[in-house]
Amino acid sequence: MSEKGPDGSNGDPLDRPAEDGSPEVEGTGEAGGSESKAELDRAFEKLYRDHLRDVYSYSYYRVGNHHDAEDLTEQTFLQAYRHFERARRESDGRPLRPWLIRIAHNLASNYHRDRARRPTAALDLADPAPHPHATEDVVESREKLRTVIDELSDLPEDRREALIMRFALGMSNREIARALGRTDGATKVLIHRGIKQLSERVEAAEALGGEDE
Repeated sequence: MSEKGPDGSNGDPLDRPAEDGSPEVEGTGEAGGSESKAELDRAFEKLYRDHLRDVYSYSYYRVGNHHDAEDLTEQTFLQAYRHFERARRESDGRPLRPWLIRIAHNLASNYHRDRARRPTAALDLADPAPHPHATEDVVESREKLRTVIDELSDLPEDRREALIMRFALGMSNREIARALGRTDGATKVLIHRGIKQLSERVEAAEALGGEDE
């Protein structure tokens, strides 16, 4: 397991954030046998098609309205395009979805910092993907999932981030770790605590609802 860097990242060059919101990829110059621009463009078009929904869904959960989510999605892919060649070279064949979500994460954080406000729209308007992991027993149905997602806005930011990636995008612990720039172990603890906190909130809300019947 790699050590975390001074910025809280896990030391992976794909996970270090640059000032423009994109994880910085350290290059070593032109690689031998580098791809042509046409090949890179085709690969990027596939990346865009494969992950447009993921990036938009994540952005929407973060900012709470469609207009700003569309803007953040566009910014995410513009930043990704600028760094795509080096990202592919440094990825060693790993999927680039966590890298894309990390860019969206950084841009959304800048969005909230610049505007000093939190999402105000109802998050249950989006359509989260079903998630197969047994640790999400708290989410037993689509209706309960909407209740859970609505509770996310009151969680600490790091737990909210991890659970948005888990519930809305169906990302694995390792993907979430890369997207957040954390170690696998720290991410597992973060998700466990977030799920526990959510479970307590949902159970309390259900108990209160039962008293009102």
